[in-house]
Amino acid sequence: MAKLYFRYGAMGSAKTLNLLAVRHNYVQQGKQVKLLKPSIDVRFGDALIRSRAGLEHDADMLVDANTTLDFEEFKGLSCVLVDECQFLSAYLVEQLREMTRVLRIPVIAYGLRTDFQGHLFSGSLRLMELADSIEEVKTTCCFCNRKAVFNLRHDSDGRAIVEGPAILLGSEEFYSPACYECYQSRMQQAQELQGLKPMFPYSHTL
Repeated sequence: MAKLYFRYGAMGSAKTLNLLAVRHNYVQQGKQVKLLKPSIDVRFGDALIRSRAGLEHDADMLVDANTTLDFEEFKGLSCVLVDECQFLSAYLVEQLREMTRVLRIPVIAYGLRTDFQGHLFSGSLRLMELADSIEEVKTTCCFCNRKAVFNLRHDSDGRAIVEGPAILLGSEEFYSPACYECYQSRMQQAQELQGLKPMFPYSHTL
């Protein structure tokens, strides 16, 4: 049976660039692929998928939380690629899971694992539960040389933002990939300044 892949990474880890490179490789071999994108992501227009490196391609299909996929439209494909999969609903993820079984088509989904507060997105949660393969697309912390795990949301002066909606599109310049140590210290400092309850109540200094 074909596999469902979840490839996650912090912001700036070249996930979309990886997706577009995989698409290019399939097309170069004369194979057909389909690109899916959540309709909520309109940062570059309704259908455009664009990497920070400048590569781009239009999505073949836009989906929302209640989209029911017509498997007939996917017959004959060699692969299905999904961008920004953290915005998928559990319902969509379950359909992609079933597609790998019924149509024997591999599905590779790229996206974030957690939001700026360290909580799993709904799409990412369901992918963690159902995917055959869970792979990290790695990048380094913006503030040191350790591996980035978290997505730090900050203002234009670099101060961490600790409250707000989980989804904030069109503000990539206010996110930085961070390791746990750098993320925790900046979030704790911001919480103390605002008199908020610590996100990590067991944090302490030796």
